Amino acid sequence: MTFRQYFPARISHLVSRSCLSACASVAAAAGKPALALVLIAGVFLPGANPGAQDLDRIVAIINDDVIMRSELAVKIQSVSAQMQEQNIPLPPQSILERQVLDRLILTKLQIQMAQNTGIRVDDETLNRTISNIAAGNEMSLNEFREILEGDGYGYETFRKDIRDEILISRLQQRQVDNRIIVTDREIDNFLSNQEHQGETDIEFHIAHILVAIPEGGSTRQVTQARETADQVLSELQAGAEFSSMAATYSDGQQALDGGDLGWRKAGQVPTLFADFISDMEIGGLSDIIKSPSGYHIIKLLDKRSSEQVVVTQTKARHILIRPDELTTADDALRRLQQLRIRIEGGDDFAELAKAHSADTMSAAEGGDLGWTNPGDLVPEFESAMNSLEPGVTSLPFRTQFGFHIVQVLDRREHDSTEDIKRARAREVIRRRKLDEARTDWLRQMRDEAYVEYRLDS
Repeated sequence: MTFRQYFPARISHLVSRSCLSACASVAAAAGKPALALVLIAGVFLPGANPGAQDLDRIVAIINDDVIMRSELAVKIQSVSAQMQEQNIPLPPQSILERQVLDRLILTKLQIQMAQNTGIRVDDETLNRTISNIAAGNEMSLNEFREILEGDGYGYETFRKDIRDEILISRLQQRQVDNRIIVTDREIDNFLSNQEHQGETDIEFHIAHILVAIPEGGSTRQVTQARETADQVLSELQAGAEFSSMAATYSDGQQALDGGDLGWRKAGQVPTLFADFISDMEIGGLSDIIKSPSGYHIIKLLDKRSSEQVVVTQTKARHILIRPDELTTADDALRRLQQLRIRIEGGDDFAELAKAHSADTMSAAEGGDLGWTNPGDLVPEFESAMNSLEPGVTSLPFRTQFGFHIVQVLDRREHDSTEDIKRARAREVIRRRKLDEARTDWLRQMRDEAYVEYRLDS
């Protein structure tokens, strides 16, 4: 089993996700970062050994750096393997070489800029990222390393590639991602356009059978097709399994999938079916629908609207004591225990928070955190808070920020459907703007750099 086989494309996602977590500043939408990293081609090359090349030469000069023929060969082999796994036809070798070389050039330019602007990746961050990749694939670091080296991919080379990817991620966030702004007006316009175009939150799960008519078919062929469609509809109405009938009779592309067209938003339902589907009941069959391509029968397997998202919100307040040069962890715990005793004895929580809490923003409000949704707070805090009934003050507990006591004031059920809809719209708009901004930024970087091709020399 090769490294590439053992780790399919999902490891690229894991690598990217780990790199994201290492970044100090993440442009967020609805609290969830969505960044598309420039992955290092060649990370999963089994058995590559550039040193085995009898002759090596420079194929490109990029400012004060170079790309060697052996390095290009490694990347080409990796990209080719990935394309073959995805059943994507390979372009001619000359085109493939140039495309991979251009990708390498952009990677080199980004690494150069990251280093020149002072971006660094310390060993602790790198080690944590690689450990997360291994853990994400349910193995220890030693097992992960053994598979790398068993496939001929050196561990130190892997570390370098991951370090480069984190550099690129941080550079893109600094230069592009953190500058992307999505306004409320843009979100309003996006949602309005969706509604105008019929792209509502209603979705239909449709199955389809097509009895095709040959192009330019004779009257006899048209008649035979209609008779077959009539027979199929009759058997379906008598209780025949739709998927089986589709596999047997349908000429549609999804015949072997039981005619399943999957979930379609209202605006994505084929125009031919739109007038029928809106009036159908779940499980219902259409009449025979005639089109130039043949006779169609559709079944509405299911229907759903954007489900109402109701979350339990908690209103709480807290006091934070943060250990520092003058306050040990034991001192922080002792102070919070004393404050808790005073609160239970009748002292006002808000006044104590104002006087003692290291969380200056909430302290000004008496420690009040307002209404919070699930996931808004770090897991340790949320776990302690969720275990309390309203009016109860917790025992001291620790998070990454220090030691806390928390008191729950109230809980309520809140409809977050609109919030989630707007958050999704914000992310779609941000992704669109981000893609455009990154493309422009990379193009400008490339135009301003000194690049000399020596591929054909």
